Amino acid sequence: MQFIPTNIRGPLFMVVSTGFYLVNDTMMKLATEGLPSYEVLFLRGVAASLWGMPLLLLLGYGKQVPLLLDKRVLRRNLLELAAILCYVVALANMQIADATALGQITPLLMLVGSSILFGERIGGARMALIGLGFIGALMVAQPTMQGISVYALLALGNAALSAARDLAGRKVGADVPGMIVAMSAVLVVLVGAGAAHLVSEPWVIPEARHLALIAGAGFFLIFGHFFIFMAYRVGPTSAVAPFYYSFTVWAVISGLLVFGQFPNAIAVCGILLVVASGLAIVSLDERRRRLTVVA
Repeated sequence: MQFIPTNIRGPLFMVVSTGFYLVNDTMMKLATEGLPSYEVLFLRGVAASLWGMPLLLLLGYGKQVPLLLDKRVLRRNLLELAAILCYVVALANMQIADATALGQITPLLMLVGSSILFGERIGGARMALIGLGFIGALMVAQPTMQGISVYALLALGNAALSAARDLAGRKVGADVPGMIVAMSAVLVVLVGAGAAHLVSEPWVIPEARHLALIAGAGFFLIFGHFFIFMAYRVGPTSAVAPFYYSFTVWAVISGLLVFGQFPNAIAVCGILLVVASGLAIVSLDERRRRLTVVA
C-alpha cells in the first residue's frame, strides 16, 4: 500500500469499504427473499468465518489470533453488533430510502465525536463541504416522511452506534492487524445474530441460491470490515468520514445493475454533489499539506 499517496489512503479505503459493504448488502437483500433476516445474518457470519480464518492464517497472523478477544477490539465489535441488529430490523420495516438517509448522519457524528474525544480540528471550509455531501446523500436517498416511527429511531440508533464503533476503533492499538479486527467483528456478529435468531425466528431451510448469495456476502463483508477500520487508522477523521457518503453512489449503481432501478435527475445531481464535495476535501487537505511543507 506504500505506493498510494498518504493523503488519499484514508478516503480511498473508505470508498473501497463502502463498495464492498454495498455488494454484501445487495446479496443479503436478495438472500432475505425467503429467509428470516437474523438467520441470513447468522449464515453470513458462518460463510465469512470460512473465508476469513484461512485468509488470516495465510497472511501470517496465526500467532495473533488471541487478539480477536482483545478488550479494545471486542468493544468496537460489540458496537458493530448493536448497530447491525438495529439496522436489520429498521430495514425490514421501513423504506430503504428512509433507512439510508438516516444512516447518512454517521459521518457528522464521527466528526463531532473525534473533535470532542481526540481534539481534531475540523475547520469551517471542511464543515461546509461535509454539509454539501450530506445534502447530496439526501438527494440520492430521497426519503419520505413515512419513515418517522420507532423503526426510524432504530435507523438513527444504527447511525449513532456505527459512529461509536468507528470512534472505538480509533483506540485499537497499532499492534492489532486490521484483518484481526475484521475477523473479530465477523465472529461477534455471528454469535449475536445466532442468539437473536433463536429467540425470535423459526429456522427455514435455505435453498442453493440462498447459500450462494450468503457465501458471496460473507466474502465481501470481510473486506468491508477491513477497509473501514484501516481508513480511520491511516487517515484523520475529518478527511475520511465524508467519504462514507459514497455508500449512496454505490447504492445507485447496485439499484441500476441488479434491480433495474434508474436514478432520477435529483439523484444524479446528488451523486455529482457527493463526488464534488469529496474531491474538494481531498484537494483542501493536499493544499494544507503543501503549505505545511513549505512553512
